[in-house]
Amino acid sequence: MVERIRAEMMEIRIGTRGSSLALWQANWVKEHISRAFPHLEISLITIRTKGDKLIDVNLATVGGKGLFVKEIEEGLLAGRIDLAVHSMKDVPVQFPEGLQIRVIPRREDPRDVLISRNHLTLDELPSGAKIGTSSLRRRAQLLSFRPDLQIVPLRGNVETRIKKLNSMGLDAVVLAAAATKRMSLERRVSQFIPPEVCLPAIGQGALGIETRIADDEVNGYLTIIDHEPTRLSVMAERAFLRKLEGGCQVPIGAWGSISDRGTLRLRGFVGDLEGTKVIKGEIEGEMGKAEELGMGLAENLLLRGADEILREVYGKESSPAS
Repeated sequence: MVERIRAEMMEIRIGTRGSSLALWQANWVKEHISRAFPHLEISLITIRTKGDKLIDVNLATVGGKGLFVKEIEEGLLAGRIDLAVHSMKDVPVQFPEGLQIRVIPRREDPRDVLISRNHLTLDELPSGAKIGTSSLRRRAQLLSFRPDLQIVPLRGNVETRIKKLNSMGLDAVVLAAAATKRMSLERRVSQFIPPEVCLPAIGQGALGIETRIADDEVNGYLTIIDHEPTRLSVMAERAFLRKLEGGCQVPIGAWGSISDRGTLRLRGFVGDLEGTKVIKGEIEGEMGKAEELGMGLAENLLLRGADEILREVYGKESSPAS
């Protein structure tokens, strides 16, 4: 297909947020496309999203995931950009008509990391330690593991959150491992938090390349950076989230991975805001049935009590399974 792309197409405009991490990710995509197709002119278009503007607001109260992609998707639909690079954990499960996540490159480490004073681990932190994070998913799992911890709301880019470790008098902050690796901050990491303690966000560590469905030319160039095991793993996680009708208002996490046997293993959890009720489970099956596995795990957790947790958090009269 790539060989049949019209030779006259010489420019691709990549839409991205303006943070250091977002620009790193967009440049990574640019470099990999340029390496395979050196005749292309590829430029980055920085777009400021609503989520970037609301730096002091809890995202769960103002719209959640869509806050980081809406303006970029508008640029795609209007033809101002040709593709968008997102962190998959920021991408809603529903897309505007005409748009799609075309490819997902190989995933970086999906785990969370702890960055603490004196390089202490979660087990070593003193009683009542203050940990900075605005993620309800992290909050629930950390409190489930150690109910004595104090969780302090924390927003901002990676560098800002690390600086607030001192300026806010925190004992530790929790970040995505992928962000620390991409920003060359691994030396600051005190602990890679095991998934048994804290499952990652849906799609964490993975990039999503969003395009117009009908744009065959651009889509043709992108197949070289697609990584099928990552794409299928993330598809399973997103199907799990979609079945639960989850958003930023409820702690939900999942991690899909491909085993040595070539099967897809999916682990997931749903918890309440204080970590007092946490329902976990896992499922394994054929890679090609990623969405069915995600839906199946969600149904299992709903039957085991996740529906009650979701009703409590959302104040619904009926569960997502009904």
